[in-house]
Amino acid sequence: MLSFWRALLRETGLAGATRTRSADTDAPSREERPVPPAPVAVPEPTPALSTEPLSLPEEREEARVAQASVARGSQPPGPAGGAPAPAPTAGMRAASLERTLRSLVERLGTEHPDTITARNNLATKYAQMGRRQAAVQQFELALAEAVEVFGEEHPRTEIIRENLAWAYEDAGRPADAAGQWELLLRERERQFGPADEDTVEARMRLAVCYRRSGRLDAAVAHYERAIEDVSSTERREELRLGLSAAQSMSGRYDDAIGQLRMVLAGRRRRLGKGHLDTLTVHHRLGRAYTQAGRGEEAVEVLREAYRVALGSSGDPEVRRLTLRLRRDLAGAYNATGRHREANALL
Repeated sequence: MLSFWRALLRETGLAGATRTRSADTDAPSREERPVPPAPVAVPEPTPALSTEPLSLPEEREEARVAQASVARGSQPPGPAGGAPAPAPTAGMRAASLERTLRSLVERLGTEHPDTITARNNLATKYAQMGRRQAAVQQFELALAEAVEVFGEEHPRTEIIRENLAWAYEDAGRPADAAGQWELLLRERERQFGPADEDTVEARMRLAVCYRRSGRLDAAVAHYERAIEDVSSTERREELRLGLSAAQSMSGRYDDAIGQLRMVLAGRRRRLGKGHLDTLTVHHRLGRAYTQAGRGEEAVEVLREAYRVALGSSGDPEVRRLTLRLRRDLAGAYNATGRHREANALL
């Protein structure tokens, strides 16, 4: 079911961040997007930001003409009806957005709604180009202006705040991102309740940022709450993986092992034991046993995962994982005094 924000944005032609980042790794898994208004890509995984920007009237008309041209199977004509103009590069698009912003600032001032929209769109383009610091700077300015003009609870303000949170994450500033996710979570929980899709997303991102910034107890608490509220099996698995990482970082190895075992059982049922995503969790479980000092169990789990991976090594990613499993299994053998078996692998 669409949240209030998404329904409203659809009606007004605006779109906020729609990408989702995986919570199970520290680098966004490319479920991640850049910084939103389309999807941002997250992250954790690294996040690829993707967003549909807030649109100005002239940009909507330009897009409409371009779409009509594509539908006719033609390209926009070049100057004086000559050869078709080359497709604009990211740099050209950024330069165009910079000119638009300067013009609006001069004509309307920094706090006009169209200026705020243009600044958000320029920041989004910077994020997509990997200009992280420039994106953060423009999102910060856009957010301050949006709060002043629209107020804290306006849909446009929420879009820009979420974009800034993603941009902070992309720039390696998890503590700053956490501050924005805290505000987003508080407002979404008040408006829509804890189980709403957008509320759970904000809580998950907050947990990720707490974990990355070393606030492990807070991260564990939010992961556990999100697991209770989320409805998707796949998202629950991602949350359990994030929770296990936070628990391992805080020395709660047995708790982390419990979470990984649940995810492994679910993925085996859903994907099969030889699937890359299943084997990745199987590998993590073996490493968790090693961290916990449970050497014989680590050997058993890693040996089983290694055998399964050998039988599923047609995928290049599985082959790479197989090499890591082999290395870690050798390490587990050595840790338990089984040096001959370790040497056979090395």
